Amino acid sequence: MRYLAREPIMDLRGHVHGYELLFRSGPVAFFSGDGDLATCTMLDNTLLFGLEKLAGGLTAFINCTNESLIERLVDVLPPSMTVLEIRENQELTPGLIDACRKLKAVGFRLALDDFVWNPQLEPLVHLADYIKVDFRQNHAAARKEMRKHLDGISAAMVAGKVETQEEYKEARAEGFTFFQGYYFCRPTLLENRKVPANRVSLMGILQLLKDESLNMRKMAQLMKREFSLTYRLLRLVNSPLYGARQEIRSIEAALLLVGENAFRRIAMLAITSELCSGQPVELLRMAFVRGRFCELGAALCALDSNEQYLLGMLSLLPAMLRVSMKQLTPLLPLREEVREALKGTANHERSLLQWLEYDENRDWEGCDAVVQTLGLAHQKLLECYTEAVVWTEDALRLAV
Repeated sequence: MRYLAREPIMDLRGHVHGYELLFRSGPVAFFSGDGDLATCTMLDNTLLFGLEKLAGGLTAFINCTNESLIERLVDVLPPSMTVLEIRENQELTPGLIDACRKLKAVGFRLALDDFVWNPQLEPLVHLADYIKVDFRQNHAAARKEMRKHLDGISAAMVAGKVETQEEYKEARAEGFTFFQGYYFCRPTLLENRKVPANRVSLMGILQLLKDESLNMRKMAQLMKREFSLTYRLLRLVNSPLYGARQEIRSIEAALLLVGENAFRRIAMLAITSELCSGQPVELLRMAFVRGRFCELGAALCALDSNEQYLLGMLSLLPAMLRVSMKQLTPLLPLREEVREALKGTANHERSLLQWLEYDENRDWEGCDAVVQTLGLAHQKLLECYTEAVVWTEDALRLAV
């Protein structure tokens, strides 16, 4: 498997309802090619990684072909947490409809992906649990007409490709109840806005973390002003994630027992959690995945793992604070090359983050270009990504 991406599907409260998981053996759909190959690919990824881990225990939406449904290749997936997505270009046959009825009977849910109204699809519409509409490919009048045909249908409506706050508000007003896309990490930035006063001290702590030798006296003083941050940090450092052998009750003890490098990582988790408070948890999850992925991949690219960890974690800071990266970078404890990477400059320091951003947006050609430039194998980066996803779920339970 050369590709794996996941995209959140959010509800009206801004909580994650599930993830669309995209498994690719190349620039083709997950269930493609001959049946044996599809089955092997599916089994490999289910057994090696587990849909429960990759979807964080939430609902997993998986694209399927007619073959995978009719031949029951999908039986290797757990029905209770799986939504089988039927693409818009699949041929509607009696065999497909019969297979969908049988799959629903054993607990699978069904989604119609990239839906456009067609009377021939009516049998599947009545079986569907979700109907996903490409919000960008269908203009407002087309969506309104589509909803008329679906009046009385019980399936939940999902607005796909929602990438801005304006599109999200429009989709809500039209009655969609689920939203897929990265609108939540692209808020409207407030021009000339300064870093909020209650976040300035966190920037001071970040500045201390860049020093080769931590000044714990100054660190403790700053931490005392941020009670919730101290609570998060001590909760993390006492968790199985970091394996402390005795209870740690102070910042100084945390430094002595876990060491400076581990302390920096734990503090960064706590600071990012605090900076993201009040924002969708998925934004924090993405920051954690990015930080851990960049840290794990650093050794493959001759990059500094501590810098890469910071780069990934801080890459979503504008969305957390609604302040442009240009305004934020002078405050960050990073080398100039890393600051430039955060601002979008295509340098070596940005390579891993760029690959992950391409992956998040399903830009497989972009992923290929980065891999070729670095001289790496996709499999190595995929291993880093899946480990980062699993690690994030553990860290998130402790940080929020």
